[in-house]
Amino acid sequence: MQYSLFEAPRNEASPYKLPLSEADVRYFPSALSQDDADSFFALLKNELPWQQDTIKLFGKSVKIPRLQSWHGDPECTYTYSNLTMAPNPWTKSLSSIKAKCEALCAQSYGTRFNSVLANWYRDGKDSMSFHSDDEPELGMNPVIASVTLGEARPFVFKHKETKEKYTQVLEHGSVLIMAGATQSHYVHGIAKTAKPIGGRINLTFRHLIQRAR
Repeated sequence: MQYSLFEAPRNEASPYKLPLSEADVRYFPSALSQDDADSFFALLKNELPWQQDTIKLFGKSVKIPRLQSWHGDPECTYTYSNLTMAPNPWTKSLSSIKAKCEALCAQSYGTRFNSVLANWYRDGKDSMSFHSDDEPELGMNPVIASVTLGEARPFVFKHKETKEKYTQVLEHGSVLIMAGATQSHYVHGIAKTAKPIGGRINLTFRHLIQRAR
């Protein structure tokens, strides 16, 4: 199947599965109502302890091109790119959105989330480089629910072997669920843009596995 740089319809209100081989990705364009999405966007901007963290990249310390905030159950310490984050407590807003994501996952996956990484893309200069969510704490074939609030941004999947690409615009109030072998076969990211655009808050809900110490 040829799907390189194909963009799924933006005006489709019902959920659908993306045509990615060796993956299980489902998109819910209107998971949150317009009013709820607007309200959560305003609340999260003000209530989360946003910060710009630094990671190690090719041996150098580099500031992440976005703001982020890590939240979860007390035991959910998370490490990626040599950055270790202790969880901030759940807020009422995050707990409400988590419950919505768990309801969307209930029938197909039955997943319960115990943590969330919040990213605030302040403008088009903020981005996310290609990566897979495949840290050991996430286990094999993790289920990840990605919520978009604010400016719609193109979200690009790239197959690790074939290099074929698929672009899905993630809209305000939408939820994207990545499951199955998606992280094994694909990387994903959000590119910078020179266009004058507004801010976007992205929430990626996860279930961290507590390893024996």
